[in-house]
Amino acid sequence: MRKGGKAREAARVKLWAARASTTVVLWLCCALLLATSRELGRWSGCLTQPLIVVERRFEAVAAAGGERAASAAAAAGGERAASASASASAALPPKRIYKNNGYLMVSCNGGLNQMRAAICDMVTIARYLNVTLIVPELDKTSFWNDPSEFKDIFDVDYFIASLRDEVRVLKELPPRLKRRAELGYVHSMPPISWSDISYYQNQILPLIRKYKILHLNKTDARLANNGLPMEIQKLRCRVNFAALRFTPEIEELGRRVVQILRRNGPFVVLHLRYEMDMLAFSGCTHGCSNEEAEELTRMRYAYPWWKEKVIDSNAKRKDGLCPLTPEETAMVLKALDIDSSYQIYIAAGEIYGGQRRMAALTSVYPNVVRKETLLPSDLRFFQNHSSQMAALDYIVSLESDIFIPTYDGNMAKVVEGHRRYLVFKKTVLLDRKLIVELVDQYKNGTMSWNHFSSVVKASHSSRMGAPSRRQMIPDKPKEEDYFYANPHECLHQPEELSVL
Repeated sequence: MRKGGKAREAARVKLWAARASTTVVLWLCCALLLATSRELGRWSGCLTQPLIVVERRFEAVAAAGGERAASAAAAAGGERAASASASASAALPPKRIYKNNGYLMVSCNGGLNQMRAAICDMVTIARYLNVTLIVPELDKTSFWNDPSEFKDIFDVDYFIASLRDEVRVLKELPPRLKRRAELGYVHSMPPISWSDISYYQNQILPLIRKYKILHLNKTDARLANNGLPMEIQKLRCRVNFAALRFTPEIEELGRRVVQILRRNGPFVVLHLRYEMDMLAFSGCTHGCSNEEAEELTRMRYAYPWWKEKVIDSNAKRKDGLCPLTPEETAMVLKALDIDSSYQIYIAAGEIYGGQRRMAALTSVYPNVVRKETLLPSDLRFFQNHSSQMAALDYIVSLESDIFIPTYDGNMAKVVEGHRRYLVFKKTVLLDRKLIVELVDQYKNGTMSWNHFSSVVKASHSSRMGAPSRRQMIPDKPKEEDYFYANPHECLHQPEELSVL
């Protein structure tokens, strides 16, 4: 009996020990599994969070290959096209799989909008050469001397993700090739201006295959306006209107400026190109004193890349090749019956001559404002960053009730095209050659104000950014209509235009 009791007692102890051991092992397994799950969760968040953020911001227009979103017409009150709910539910496009022919590096030149158009062209070229594009380098050595990088102006993660079904874009070269580039072993060259896609396929692609890396050190106007396949034109639009978004900080500040303006009623954006550098570059000195004209001439000679030095200001003005002065601009606004109570937002740098030169405009339109006066404290981080300041002006220009450029520079053209995309928002395209002739006649007493006003109205009734086709001039790309000012291939045109 005693032996049997001891055996049973030993068996119970063994069973208890086995159960205890099993419990400990199971507890350890659960703890390990929980820890592993948490660790995996952290890795999953690191990998997916940027894509989720991008996905939520990815508009349906991007996935449509540049097609207009149906909701664009719902821009009541001047809000940007595409609804937030559509953006949240849109999925990222699938990655395009292709054999990589090499790497394309590009250095953009010029101001913000010249570089913007160039980026669109370079993405398109990279796509059709089946190469990998490195995020473009922005110009830091031009007149404006802006140190901003691509990521300081544009949402680089969104840019890369939104185009992944077309072309592979990297923030930098792979390590081995990066070291090679840092040592200077990269073939660098400027492509020929206004080239069609065959030039890039026949001349540029072989160089990329040979060197593996090709650096294009000039990008302005390097792709033709016309004569390109429809899918190329559509991709240029997609990059411009969907993939190139400003950083959230710039977008938010731009929205705040627009909200302030909207609270005070309608507003006109006046792209008044009367800055010192523009006058010096163009050689336009009408209305300037002799001292001012000499100062502008000295500035023009100080910059060797401004090739034209001897300029006849009067002849250039009569040909309509000078920006309008603030006085001439005020006369045009009044002649077009722009209400004097409207806010006039100046999208430009510092006006040459300051308040003295602006007096002719502010006396007729007292509600003249600038971003510096609307958000003075918020712009301190943007000081000495002209491209970031220009990005704010770009946002406000798109949202304005009326956009009026006084000179046809890159911003004027690119904003014109973007406003056409936004359901042909009103853009007054001034006939400067006619205007200066009318102004001179009015000022010398040979034309009454009523006649002046009626002629200005009649001559500009068809120059309001309405649907039209680009004018093509064979072998003269500089003289024909610029693609980005009127990308009609990407716009909903009336039937009578679509059959032309």
